[in-house]
Amino acid sequence: MRLALDEARAALATEDVPIGCVLVDDATRVVLATGRNVREAEQDPTGHAEVVALRAAAKARKRWRLDGTTLYVTLEPCPMCAGALVNSRVRRVVYGATDPKAGAVGTLMDLCRDARLNHRLEVTAGVLAEEAASLLREFFKARR
Repeated sequence: MRLALDEARAALATEDVPIGCVLVDDATRVVLATGRNVREAEQDPTGHAEVVALRAAAKARKRWRLDGTTLYVTLEPCPMCAGALVNSRVRRVVYGATDPKAGAVGTLMDLCRDARLNHRLEVTAGVLAEEAASLLREFFKARR
């Protein structure tokens, strides 16, 4: 999660919301990919940290299935990102701060553990939550 926080801080350079993530191979504990928000930097509405990391990992693995991996992300994934995690077959998601406005991994809905979907993830919430939340609070405070 500390690496994900580093990615979140790096997003500040492009005035993107400071959200970062790291995708790790469970068997080897090797980092497959990192991601940070790039919506502002790339003018891409899908430029969320999770999507950036999933795309990079799929390219590196040369396959879209990312089974046997864990994604560490500083903020609870939104519906788009939670759906991407399900569809890419990530095994587990670990997140920091909850997202009361768009959280789709337990707060507003729970796409990652929905039994109606074809894949479910293990979920661990609240890891370094205060540090992640503080980074976001400071970012938005500076813009008000």
